[in-house]
Amino acid sequence: MTTLELVREMLPVMSPGEKAQVLQWIARDLGSASPGIESTPGVMGGEPCIVRTRIPVWLLVQARQQGSNEADILRSFPTLNAEDLTNAWAYYRLHRSEVEQQIRANEEA
Repeated sequence: MTTLELVREMLPVMSPGEKAQVLQWIARDLGSASPGIESTPGVMGGEPCIVRTRIPVWLLVQARQQGSNEADILRSFPTLNAEDLTNAWAYYRLHRSEVEQQIRANEEA
């Protein structure tokens, strides 16, 4: 049984207070989530990438820092859309030092 199936089975027997507590935990957990960005161990070294792609956030930020505008980036990465870039910039604002470190590491490689 998957975790999701287990939760579906447990919900009907939970009290309203228990459900409220679970919602608070979920909201707290999702509060640190970055929509449209995922880090998957074993994919691109676990670096944060745009969902459904192997395009790391650091690469998009680096392109922007080197003078590419959003239209240039979207032409260079035709699988991306404007929302993907918005998500990348939001992730960068929240995790600036991590992304800067990834840029440095890849420049040194």
